[in-house]
Amino acid sequence: MERKAEGVDSVQLPGVGLENDGPEGGERKDGEPDGGDQADSWRGMFFDLAKIAALAVVISLFSRTFLFQPFSIPSGSMKPTLLVGDYLVVTKFNYGFSHYAFPFQFRLFSGRLFSRDPERGDVVVFDRGGVDYIKRVIGLPGDRIQMRHGRLFINEKQAPLRLTPKPFVTTDRYGMVREVRRYEETLPNGVKYATLDLQQNNISDDTQVYVVPPGHFFMMGDNRDNSADSRFKEPIGFVPRENLIGKAQYIYYSRQSKRRMRSPRKGDGRVRWNRLLMKIR
Repeated sequence: MERKAEGVDSVQLPGVGLENDGPEGGERKDGEPDGGDQADSWRGMFFDLAKIAALAVVISLFSRTFLFQPFSIPSGSMKPTLLVGDYLVVTKFNYGFSHYAFPFQFRLFSGRLFSRDPERGDVVVFDRGGVDYIKRVIGLPGDRIQMRHGRLFINEKQAPLRLTPKPFVTTDRYGMVREVRRYEETLPNGVKYATLDLQQNNISDDTQVYVVPPGHFFMMGDNRDNSADSRFKEPIGFVPRENLIGKAQYIYYSRQSKRRMRSPRKGDGRVRWNRLLMKIR
């Protein structure tokens, strides 16, 4: 915005030409800003920068609330689909919006706006007790879910499970490298994904029958023997529809962590280039 300088108009004395006056005559040269002009210029620049910063904050809050939000993976409960050190793009609009989508979870309203249920097999981010979790949707409202000898049963039918020839190589908390059996599991709607079986006869391999209540979902991690999920009442249990935050879509960055390595090895702490822009299925 153009701003006009304020001041007293110059007065020409009779018989005296202003064009002949020099700096020593008390007049400033044409085009030379005075102190007031400089102050106005700085104020104008400050207000312009403030407006740009405010607009950037508004755009950021809008996009993080209604469009997408970045998340990182801190644990191995979703191995082999998601690894520690993966950074994800999560879209916020797939299932509608609740107050959990807002920064600091301001409770401006209850329930969900434009609510849509996730599909079986979606990898979703949700809130439980103020903590964000990421798991796979296994059970829909009204489903009966049970684990029998490490096999998943949905409404009394076993989800097909196939052992893959290539095991999953992982490193445990003590820095030991081990191979883990990798399976391909298929849900009733045809969604296929990989799961891990760290050990047989684990406490979570045989469970009761879980009947998913209306308006809730049953979540499980792909790393079946190392996942706190809906099989346990705390801290997750059945997940209410209102607590859904968004759907995990892509891995935009991935870096191998050094924290669990006792000795340096080639590739530790480096970018996993083969995982960049990977679609999450």
